[in-house]
Amino acid sequence: MVREADEKPNCLAFRMTNVRQDNEGRRQRWKQLRLPCHRPLPIIGNNAAGKPGNGAQMRDKQPKSILREFLDGEAAGGIILMVAAALALIVANSPLAETYFAALHAYLGPLSVSHWINDGLMAVFFLLVGLEIKREMLDGQLSTWPRRVLPGVAAASGMLVPALVYVAINRNNAAALSGWAIPTATDIAFALGVLSLGNRVPASLKIFLTALAIIDDLGAVIIIAIFYTSGLSLAYLGAAFAVIAVLIVLNRMRVTRLTPYLVLGAVLWVLVLKSGVHATLAGVALALTIPLKISAGSGHDLDHSPLHRLEHGLHKIVPFFVIPIFGFANAGVSLAGLSAAVLVEPLTLGVAAGLVLGKLVGVFGSSALAIRLGFADLPVNAGLLHMVGISLLCGIGFTMSLFIGLLAFAGDVALQDAVKVGILAGSFIAALLGAAVLLMAPAAGVEEEVE
Repeated sequence: MVREADEKPNCLAFRMTNVRQDNEGRRQRWKQLRLPCHRPLPIIGNNAAGKPGNGAQMRDKQPKSILREFLDGEAAGGIILMVAAALALIVANSPLAETYFAALHAYLGPLSVSHWINDGLMAVFFLLVGLEIKREMLDGQLSTWPRRVLPGVAAASGMLVPALVYVAINRNNAAALSGWAIPTATDIAFALGVLSLGNRVPASLKIFLTALAIIDDLGAVIIIAIFYTSGLSLAYLGAAFAVIAVLIVLNRMRVTRLTPYLVLGAVLWVLVLKSGVHATLAGVALALTIPLKISAGSGHDLDHSPLHRLEHGLHKIVPFFVIPIFGFANAGVSLAGLSAAVLVEPLTLGVAAGLVLGKLVGVFGSSALAIRLGFADLPVNAGLLHMVGISLLCGIGFTMSLFIGLLAFAGDVALQDAVKVGILAGSFIAALLGAAVLLMAPAAGVEEEVE
């Protein structure tokens, strides 16, 4: 007699009939027919047409999360940025060099091509940075204090220690001290581009690196606003604050159309440019006034949140258009007449050492201490070797470091070239060492996809 329990096993097997009696045959047949207990059953729901559909199919049709889209876009953009930087170096040291530099200094209306790129296009970059900072702080990975602790501590120390390294090396060079903030930056696009070349890094570390870079960008914005602003025009500055006040009123009135914000943002950019404050900060100010609708579920309501819509659109432009153009326009350094001695000049050495040594000591040291003292947890599936590799990748300071270098030594081409050499050398060494350490680290465990 066959027992009821044998006919209906707990693991949802189909009824088996006429099965071979030998054990091997029974085992093979059972393996083919049974539904494993540990695998969740398909979720049945209604599709867009109102008809029943499989939950997995429904999930496949959902749009990517903001964070996943950010990681994918930045990684691909980082690879394009690498190509743009390499191409700039090649062109700057080829027969096309004269045409390259002449084109950058040619005027289009009131500004040169270089200024349009550094003050105009980069304002769009800073707009995206501001949107990311606001979203992450209110509705993302940095929305709660426990989530902010580890990347916050790492970012703060990752800015302080490189600055101290730079100042220590240039303490006897007064002209170079204004560049102390150059090695404090982290280029998230470049760093994620390096990470995308392999799959040995847990997704939790990519989230940590992204959060750290966003806080790092916030610090860079504050540094630029405080330390690299001069010759203020109170009239234009007052008009800029008036426009910001109007933007805040629109936000409070729950205006969700983007057009009024973008039109006023263009006016704000002109006023900030005339005020003496760097024009790119207009992008950050505009971003902070764009409404964000926090959803009760995933928080990624792209259809109804103006901030999400604008950020989604900019992610198609900034990584693949704005940043590569900036990299191509500013990474070109003529190596003619430069010797190996330039690498050990205090300015160049300070930038490179700050990026490589300063970031490693600052990011890894503070993270290890915070984890050891119990203030924060190690990212999931990550080990200390992973943290060392990520800390080294934080030394890739390409975009923001170049930008701060241009502000610190405005008008001094020789010092700007020395800074560029230091940034390129330091970023290259940091990328090489970081990738090598991560290759030696244990492979990432199986993790769920970043939501």
